[in-house]
Amino acid sequence: MPIYEYHCTSCGKDFEKMQSITDESRETECTYCGKKAERKVSVTSYHLTGSGFYNTDNKAAPSCATGSCCAGGACGLNK
Repeated sequence: MPIYEYHCTSCGKDFEKMQSITDESRETECTYCGKKAERKVSVTSYHLTGSGFYNTDNKAAPSCATGSCCAGGACGLNK
């Protein structure tokens, strides 16, 4: 289950809460004062880097397209 960050609109405190990803509620009860708290938008703890993570990336041709992996035609992709 993901951990979400919340900010209380009444007392101003920030806190974290573990919630199901299917729970669509963006509001919860403050753990300090019990009033309404709203979910914050925060940065994730991981970053996807390298090629292939975006639709705009050019996908490299498989090595079979250049013939470098199919010595003697053993690869089914180069037929």
